[in-house]
Amino acid sequence: MSSTAAQLLERINSRRARVGVVGLGYVGLPLLTEFARSGYTTVGIDLDARKVTAINARQSYIPDVPSADVAEMVNAGRMTATSDFSVVANLDTVNICVPTPLRKTKDPDMSYIVSAVEAIAEHLHPGMLIVLESTTYPGTTEELVQPLLERGGLRAGVDFFLAFSPERVDPGNGVYTTRNVPKVVGGLTADCSRLAGALYSSAIDRVVMVNSPRVAEMVKLLENTFRAVNIGLVNEIALMCEKLGIDVWEVVDAAKTKPFGFMPFYPGPGLGGHCIPIDPFYLSWKAKQTGFEPRFIELAGAVNSAMPHAVVDTIADALNLHKRSLNGSRVLIAGLTYKRDIDDIRESPALDVMSILQGKGAKLSYVDPHVPTLAARQWAGGYDLASVPATRATFGATDCTVILTDHHAFDYQAMIDASPLIVDTRNAIKQRYPHVFRIGASNAHCEAPVAG
Repeated sequence: MSSTAAQLLERINSRRARVGVVGLGYVGLPLLTEFARSGYTTVGIDLDARKVTAINARQSYIPDVPSADVAEMVNAGRMTATSDFSVVANLDTVNICVPTPLRKTKDPDMSYIVSAVEAIAEHLHPGMLIVLESTTYPGTTEELVQPLLERGGLRAGVDFFLAFSPERVDPGNGVYTTRNVPKVVGGLTADCSRLAGALYSSAIDRVVMVNSPRVAEMVKLLENTFRAVNIGLVNEIALMCEKLGIDVWEVVDAAKTKPFGFMPFYPGPGLGGHCIPIDPFYLSWKAKQTGFEPRFIELAGAVNSAMPHAVVDTIADALNLHKRSLNGSRVLIAGLTYKRDIDDIRESPALDVMSILQGKGAKLSYVDPHVPTLAARQWAGGYDLASVPATRATFGATDCTVILTDHHAFDYQAMIDASPLIVDTRNAIKQRYPHVFRIGASNAHCEAPVAG
């Protein structure tokens, strides 16, 4: 190990290293908190002034990080936040946790990474460790990040140290958190790997070392592509089961009793979140650069992308059975977030379903205890919405209630009792009712209302 690396390793092991995290969202803030809890003096960097103000005011805006934890670290002098990248000049390590969205053309949007790395490069100094955590295509660390950092003349692996460690955050998961989810780490050189491994080992229970940043980058894409492909499979099976008069939910529940060779995945209105709908396209894009056609991945993407349309078709069929047209019907969306019991609507299929419904003339409203308002810029509808009260009167005043997110806070019995018609895309209502339609199941038991 070089003398420069040895000095940084000693600072990491003695907790004298000054640790920075760029990007204070669902990934960055929990990581910053764990580093601070482990004894480091930490600085969070984010261009969103609201996040910076909240942290310095000892408040958390991430459900997985209690405000009490932030207050404890701030009060102890181990956590601050800023929008000024000049603080990098006084840091020993920096973790980059910025978004990596897709462009409309499904190509990777690397602008957030480039912007963050360029800002860090202005204050890069010998002996620093830089770790990229943002999900991206294999080769990003070496092909994009390294050249940007080396523009000033410092050499990666010699003067400063560079690694990739994919984030594995699952928002709302009370069992698996930043601390107890194993951390995959791949450094540019042996010294880079050892330093990054030492940093993470001080704050995370288990670190898994791999041979290079490319391997670490590929690990994350495999994990999420695995999920996307299997969700695509079960979504297709669900549509098939509808045609065959079979309940896919019963099929999956029975299949998962097999103690080997099967892992349950469940159908739904489509993919959502900051990873699963996006990561396979990063891998697909990179594969195409080499001349490889990732047909399996793209087929799964096509199936999952079509699910919001399948949901709307089910809604239209259910309304038709009740002698109503989708055009002009009052449709209440129950749940906007991409998964239950969180407040994250990024890439949520509920927004796609709403946009399709609006295009077909439905009169929309929504109820979600985790999303009090929906701004016009957040969906294709082009106007602001606010969550309506989750009351029997609200459910009774609609033509159709559509369950797109199965929040535990919902009173499903109230929905059943008051809603004239329900379309359930999450199997939130287990018992069969004549006015409850489910995707992936035979709806032969559903009946048209009897004329009075």
